[in-house]
Amino acid sequence: MIKLYKIKIGEKVYEVEVETVTEKEGSISTNSNYDQKIRGKNDFTQNKINNSVEIGEPIKAPMQGLIVDIKVEAGQKVKTGDEIVILEAMKMENPVVAPKDGTISEIKVSKGDNVNSDDILAILSE
Repeated sequence: MIKLYKIKIGEKVYEVEVETVTEKEGSISTNSNYDQKIRGKNDFTQNKINNSVEIGEPIKAPMQGLIVDIKVEAGQKVKTGDEIVILEAMKMENPVVAPKDGTISEIKVSKGDNVNSDDILAILSE
């Protein structure tokens, strides 16, 4: 069954046809070039974030967003509540803070990186 929807983005109106498909009836195809570009970006970011051996407690992103500032350096001592990075999500800056006292052993992101929820931002050791 095909349904016709009208979607308004800004001042433009787009007509979109959506077909209901079950797993038994067939598969859903997408523009593979677009998928590859997106998948490639995310794979690179994930690999960059997860490639090194972790010793200590990981500090993870609480949500998807953009790293707009890094407040600490590797080797710096921090106390509970100290800002580690500033994460911009939904046009709001959200500080990611140290969960406990310790030393930042590694920073896993750079300013301008896009991160997903639960990506590792830094490693905190005691």
